[in-house]
Amino acid sequence: PKRTRFRKQHRGRMKGISCRGNRICFGR
Repeated sequence: PKRTRFRKQHRGRMKGISCRGNRICFGR
């Protein structure tokens, strides 16, 4: 996704796992 509501540590760590229950993750 281009627009993630929570831009916390979306650098390259969470790939496919849920972003700590935030919203969409990059591993869609």
